[in-house]
Amino acid sequence: MRICILFLWSFLIWSCTKDHAATDPLEKALTSDHPKIRLVMDSVDRYEVQIKYTQIDRLKDSIVFTDFDFQVHDSVYFYPASTVKLPIAVLALERLHQTDTLTVLTKYYVEGDTIESTVAQDISAIFAVSDNLANNRLFELLGQNAINSSLSQKNIGPVRISHRLGYHSEDLRTKPLVVYLNDSTTGMTVSSYNTNPEPLKLQNIKKGIGYMANGKPIEEPFDFSLKNYLPISSLHSILKRIIFPEQFDPKEQFHISEQQRELLLNAMSTVPRKVGYDQNTFHDGYCKFFMYGDSNEEIPTSLNIYNKVGFAYGTVTDCAYIKDTANNVEFLLTATLLVNEDGIFNNDHYEFNEIGIPFLAQLGREIYDLELKRKK
Repeated sequence: MRICILFLWSFLIWSCTKDHAATDPLEKALTSDHPKIRLVMDSVDRYEVQIKYTQIDRLKDSIVFTDFDFQVHDSVYFYPASTVKLPIAVLALERLHQTDTLTVLTKYYVEGDTIESTVAQDISAIFAVSDNLANNRLFELLGQNAINSSLSQKNIGPVRISHRLGYHSEDLRTKPLVVYLNDSTTGMTVSSYNTNPEPLKLQNIKKGIGYMANGKPIEEPFDFSLKNYLPISSLHSILKRIIFPEQFDPKEQFHISEQQRELLLNAMSTVPRKVGYDQNTFHDGYCKFFMYGDSNEEIPTSLNIYNKVGFAYGTVTDCAYIKDTANNVEFLLTATLLVNEDGIFNNDHYEFNEIGIPFLAQLGREIYDLELKRKK
């Protein structure tokens, strides 16, 4: 009798799991037998996987979103890396839209620096090759208080942007920008003084078993509590507002012009070779992890991937709107995972190319294949 009950219970669990996978497309993609998926999913907690997938259905003049989540929890921390460049880029455009004297083509440089740029050039570099210096120039334009306040006012959260990226100072004061008002006249923006960040109190805010600091090993978990914080739900929400602004209340939208939005979307979807980068070094999938991150092949012209990736401290993330005009496919996908096999941070020994990016690439292909078969 006991054996029969155990068998029946096991059968019910198996049946429920199978039925759930049949009705939840994200679950179906994650139960794929492909080795790039299985390697991660067989140790899913170890890799701290979080995924959000949105189906898109167009009904006459309306759009219907259907969301599917896997382990998405705002309270469970992951390092957002360069994905924070997405809100910074669109907020920089919004700042210009509010300013009569500056445009995306206005030349400027950061006080004390020698690199002249424009916002248009910086946004292009941010999405084509995830340029840190380009991001940091826009960070100086905005300041972290203004970034956080603007996102909060649009009902985007939780989020906390606290620092620049790459090699930088932790100065809370932004540097003024020297702006070319015309060929012979310059002006200067005013520095902003920003709030000292409070330590984040989140799950998994301390990671690993050690880290490197000034070339020396420290045998204790790496503390991310003062780092940037941009969870999956907030990142996904930012992308939705950019791609489908009309689906949000005006107070929740980014207020940029149509020309600015066109520039942003073009930058988000363009691959490095189309904006002058060496294709041998920066292949199409260099910053397009979903579907093409593990490949050197060119992305077809009918397939547009509007996205922002991030990879640092062993965390690899992509947030994308994928649209195939030839096959009537479109969906939103955001995913992150941690690949740090030795548990040591800040030593540049991470499995981005061996595990992280291949998983995201195959995940993108699995979802795309399901979308091809899905009745719209």
